[in-house]
Amino acid sequence: MNNTANNKRIAKNTLLLYFRMLFIMAINLYTSRIVLKILGIEDFGIYNAVGGIVAMFGFLTSAMSISTQRYITYELGKNNLKQLNKIFNTSITIHAVISVIILILAETIGLWFLYNKMTIPIERLNAALWTYQASIASAIILIMSIPYNATIIAHEKMSAFAYISVLEVVLKLAIVYLLLISNFDKLKLYSTLILIVQLIIRIIYGQYCKKHFLETKIHCIKDKSLFKEMLSFAGWNLWGNCAGIASTQGVNILLNIFFGPHINAARGIAVQVQGAVNQFASNFQTAINPQITKSYAQGDYNYMHNLIFSSSKFTFYLLLLLTLPLQIETKTILNFWLETVPDYTEIFLRLILCVTVIDATANPLMISASATGKIKTYQSIVGSILFLIFPLSYLFLKLGTNPESVFIIHLLICILAFIVRLFIVRSMIQLNLTEYVKKVIIRIIFVAITATILTMGIKFFLNDNTFFNFIILCFSSTIIVIILSYSIGLEKNEKKFITCKIKNIINKIRR
Repeated sequence: MNNTANNKRIAKNTLLLYFRMLFIMAINLYTSRIVLKILGIEDFGIYNAVGGIVAMFGFLTSAMSISTQRYITYELGKNNLKQLNKIFNTSITIHAVISVIILILAETIGLWFLYNKMTIPIERLNAALWTYQASIASAIILIMSIPYNATIIAHEKMSAFAYISVLEVVLKLAIVYLLLISNFDKLKLYSTLILIVQLIIRIIYGQYCKKHFLETKIHCIKDKSLFKEMLSFAGWNLWGNCAGIASTQGVNILLNIFFGPHINAARGIAVQVQGAVNQFASNFQTAINPQITKSYAQGDYNYMHNLIFSSSKFTFYLLLLLTLPLQIETKTILNFWLETVPDYTEIFLRLILCVTVIDATANPLMISASATGKIKTYQSIVGSILFLIFPLSYLFLKLGTNPESVFIIHLLICILAFIVRLFIVRSMIQLNLTEYVKKVIIRIIFVAITATILTMGIKFFLNDNTFFNFIILCFSSTIIVIILSYSIGLEKNEKKFITCKIKNIINKIRR
C-alpha cells in the first residue's frame, strides 16, 4: 500500500472538509442565534425536547449506519466491486425496514410519551404535535440517506460533502429569512421548512451517488447470509448506540420532565456550540477513518496503529485549540453571541465540551474496533458502561440535584469508558498499550495542563473583561496551543509531515 499517497489524500480531504466546516459553522451559529430569538426560549426548548423523542428511536439508525460504513469501506479496501453492490442494496433494504419500525414506534409509544410525560404548555401542544410529525418524517429521510452517505465517505469523495453541505446551510439560512417575514406559527413553519431542506439534500446525495458510483445501482438482492451478517454486526452496535441515545436524548427528555422546556433550551444552545466544535474533530476523522478500516483489511497493522495515534492526538489538539478560550471565557462568548442566555447554559456548555474532547479523542479506538468486525465484547462492555449515564442521571435528579449533575455524571462515565476501550481494543488490533500511553495520553495531558496554566496566567494579567482583552486572550491561547502541540505533542515524523504540507501550501501561494 502506498502510504505516502494515502497521507496526501487524508491531508487533501481534511483541508476540503475544514473549508466546508468554517463556512457551515459560521452560518449555523448565526442561524441558531436568530432562531432562538424568533422562536423564543420556550418554543426553542419545545423543538429540542420534542425532536429528542424521535431521536430516541435513532438507536436503530446509528447501529446500522456504523455497519454500512464498515462493510462498504472494508470491501473497497479489498477492491471487491461485485460485493460492494450486494452490500449497498442489502443496506437499502435494511434501512427501509428500520424506517417502518421507527415510524410505528414513533406513532404509538412516542405519541403516548408526548401527550402523557412531556412538560409542554397546553397552548403549545398543537404546535408541538406538528413539530413531532415533521421530526418523524425528517428522521425517515435521514435513515434512507445513510447508505448513500456511507458510500461517499468510503470512496473518500469529501468534495461532495463540502459542496452539498454548503448548499444545506444556505437553505437553512433562507429558512431564517422566511421565519422573519412569515405570519404563520413560527414553530410549525420552522419544523416544516427543516423537513423540506432534508428532502432536497437527500435527493441530491442520491443523484450524486448514482452518477459516480456503479455499486449504488438498485437491484433486488436476496443474499440472506449477507443480510444476517450485517444485522449481526449492527446488533452488537445496537447496544452501544442505545447507550449513546440514552445518554443524550434520554437525558434531554429527563431534563424536560424534571425542569421543563426552558432547561431544554439551555441544553439546546450548549449542544449547538458542541456541534460546531465537534465539526473540527469529525472533519479530520471523516478523512482518516476510511484509511484505518482499509489498512486493517489489507493487514497493514503498523500503518493502522500510526493512524490511530496521530488521529487521537491531532483530534485532541484541534479541540483544545477551540475549547480552551471557550472554557475560560464562556460567559463573555455567550453574552456576545445571544441576546438572551437561558439559565444554566454556561455550566452546561463547559461540561459538554469536556465530554466532546474525551469522546472525540477516543473515537479512533472505536473505528479500529469496528474495522475488525468482531465487536461483541467491545460493545457489550463499553455500551453497558455508557448506559449507566441514563439511570444515574434519573437517580440524582430524583434526589433533587441541580440540572448540571447529569453532565457531571456523563463526563465521569466517559473517562471510565475511555480507559476500558483501551484495554479491549489492545487485543483486537495488537495495539501496544504502553506505546499508546507514551505517544498519546502523556503528551496530550502535558500539553493541556501547560496550555491551561499559561492561558489562565494571561487572563489574570489582563484583569478587565473588555472585548479587546478577550481578543488578546483568544489569540494568545491559540498561539500557546499551536506551539506546545507542535514542539511537545508530536513525534518527529508527524512534525516532518506538517512542515512539508505547510511548505507546499506556501509554494502554491507564491506561484
